[in-house]
Amino acid sequence: MRSSALTRYGLRTAALGYLVAILVLPISVVVFNTFQDGVGPVWEALTDPAFLHALQLTLVAVAIAVPANTVFGVVCALALVRRSSDRGSWFFNAAIGLPLALSPVVVGLALILVYGQDGWFGGWLVENGIQVIFSTPGIVLATMFVTLPFVVREVVPVLREVGSDQEEVSWTLGASPAQTFLRITLPAIRWGVAYGVILTTARALGEYGAVAVVSGRLAGKTETLTIHVDEQYLRFNEVAAYTTSLVLALLAVLTLVAMNVLNPRSDKEASDVDRRPPGVEALR
Repeated sequence: MRSSALTRYGLRTAALGYLVAILVLPISVVVFNTFQDGVGPVWEALTDPAFLHALQLTLVAVAIAVPANTVFGVVCALALVRRSSDRGSWFFNAAIGLPLALSPVVVGLALILVYGQDGWFGGWLVENGIQVIFSTPGIVLATMFVTLPFVVREVVPVLREVGSDQEEVSWTLGASPAQTFLRITLPAIRWGVAYGVILTTARALGEYGAVAVVSGRLAGKTETLTIHVDEQYLRFNEVAAYTTSLVLALLAVLTLVAMNVLNPRSDKEASDVDRRPPGVEALR
């Protein structure tokens, strides 16, 4: 028993030390360097027009990419689970996970080859006054690409768990597909959707590689928060870099808090009964 206790505490100490070394210590250094010269330089960095534009552009990209991929993720999950016997579904399922395996830099290059001035559709877009690369649409497209799989991956196992019995009963009772989805399917998958949205938001906030390639890194025009950190640090404006990093860290912390609050796997109230579809009574 004593040996088992020592082993347990040893493992906990090793895990805690690992977290301190790679997570707590670096973030603590960022916080210390941010405020080492007082609050004044921090406030100056927060009110700098370049920072405010980077914050605005990042939030715009998140505000477009997250809802778009949420709708796509739910529809795609329904197609994969409810139509799993269709030919080609295995290929579609594998393609959804491609952004997780593909380097973000490659994603950015691919978008340039398609939508750039010399790309497949770039010439036509430029002729019609539409600029995708080195502008906000390119940043949004890159963000949408890298965050594509998260809602799908969270909703698919929930759909498989709840099955389709309740949906089939509602159809038998004369409910339309829209009524069935809104009153039966959506309440059953709400936790998976919420968790997927949070993961998508976190990934969108921290994206750098693909956005850096398609944005052109134009200060005050196509800089997101992650690019702003890099640019300010390369210009030896360390306070601005540290301040922006701290803002990104705070946004990440808020995202993690929301994830743990909404995560039903760690919430006693979200039992199997709570996650069960409301049933055909909801149609009455």
